[in-house]
Formats: sequence, C-alpha cells, structure tokens
Amino acid sequence: MSTVMQLIEAGAQQLADAGVAFGHGTDNAFDEAVWLVLWRLGLPLDELDAVAGQAVSPAEAARVAELFAQRIASRKPAAYLTKEAWLQGVSFYIDERAIVPRSFIAELLADGSIDPWLGEHTRRVLDLCTGNGSLAVLAALTYPDITIDAADLSATALEVAAINVTRHQLDDRVKLIESDGLAALNGPYDLILCNPPYVNATSMDALPAEYRAEPELALAGGADGMDFIRRLLADAPARMSDAAVLVLEIGNERAHFEAAFPQLEVVWLATSAGEDQVLLIPRESLL
Repeated sequence: MSTVMQLIEAGAQQLADAGVAFGHGTDNAFDEAVWLVLWRLGLPLDELDAVAGQAVSPAEAARVAELFAQRIASRKPAAYLTKEAWLQGVSFYIDERAIVPRSFIAELLADGSIDPWLGEHTRRVLDLCTGNGSLAVLAALTYPDITIDAADLSATALEVAAINVTRHQLDDRVKLIESDGLAALNGPYDLILCNPPYVNATSMDALPAEYRAEPELALAGGADGMDFIRRLLADAPARMSDAAVLVLEIGNERAHFEAAFPQLEVVWLATSAGEDQVLLIPRESLL
C-alpha cells in the first residue's frame, strides 16, 4: 500500500518527466503533485505534514494515477481539473469559461500596498476584465465599505464570476456587467483594478499548451500587448473621480508599456514577482 507522500513524489516525477508547464497556482512539479493528490483524496490542501504518512488504498491510488494521466494528456491547468483556484488563501470556483486567476493585484489588496492612495473617498470600485470575479471578491472582502462593478467582455466568464460572488455572499455589493472595455460603464469610480489581456503576439505564439487551454480573449493583447491598454488609458479619466487611481497589471510587458506611453508618469508597485508587473496611475497623470 502506498502512502500519501509516495504518491506525491511519484506524481511529481511523472509531471517533470512529461514536461508539463506550471504557473496556474503552482510553479513546480512537487507543489502541483501535492495539490492533485490531496485534492483527489479529499484531504486539506494546507496540512501535508499531518497526512504525509497516511496509507492509501489501491483503489484510491488508482484514482490519483488517473488524475495525473489526465493532467499530462490534456495539458489543462490543474485548476481546471479540480474546478478550484486559490488566491491569497481564498478559494474560488473556476472552469474553462474563464482564465485561471493568478493576478498579483491580489497581493497588493492583501498587503495594503495601494491603501496610501485610498481613503474615505474610496466608495465605488471597478474590477475591469474580472474573469472569474476573484479580484472583485477580494476587494470586497478587504474593504467592507465599498461597492464594486465587476466587468468583462465575456458573458461566459461572468457566469463563472456569478458563482464566486454568490459563494462569498457578496451579491449585494458586487454587480456583474458585460462590457467591452469601459463602453458600458459610467462610473465615476474611485479605484479601478484591471488585469487585462496584455500578452504580445510573439509571446502568444510561444505559450505552452496549459495557457492555450485558457480563453485567448483573456490573454492576447495584440502585436505589442498594449491594444486593450491604449483604449483603457484613453477612456479611463472620464470614468474616474478626481482623486481616483488605476491599478494595472501588465505582466512581463514593461518594455512595451514604456515604449507605448513614454511620457506617462506611473508608480511601479512591488509584488512577489518584482517591481515591473503592476503599476498605479493617478487620474491626473492620465489627463
């Protein structure tokens, strides 16, 4: 009979040998194997030490093996197989209708990095390109006095967001809106959060299959990755209150961003991935 840890170690080796790509909740084979094994066995995901030596029946071990085979053959992110993603310790439902949530803006909400730009005036918040609604939910949980519009071009992504808004009992504070960019949104907003499609065309062509399993609409940002962001920065001031700020995630596209907006004064915010992934722009800088 196998133990939990033996299944994890064997699964991690399989994932590594198969060359699967990570980045949808884990960044290495061992952590992904822990997630898959504990989830399949119905064990708490944060208590590996307590269950590592636990014996696993041959039937359960076979179900674990089947899950690893599915992960390798399908090349789908683990989050799509488990129908669950975690952000800042909060659980979210996810499926193929929306991009797997992994925004660094979640860290900034949790650690208070943007709080110096907020205050009593911060009442109306927009989460643009909300996907599965995770940032809107986290913002609502972080700031109990705000109301949030969570907008996305994808009606099917908003179906997933609705599941999460209801799961976290926020239907009275988070409103879901189908909108192409800011087109259907009036504001004025005191804070705009946006993790838009920003992957440039060259990088899109080189993405591993795991990222190809996600809606392309949520990733592709045109030749230089800045197509959506150009529209956003042009349209945003009219939807922002005087003291409002925009918090924008751009991934690894800082060079393209600075080439596209050379005169724009922005504040780069530190995240676990460095100081060039997320930036903050006060409304007056956009005018």
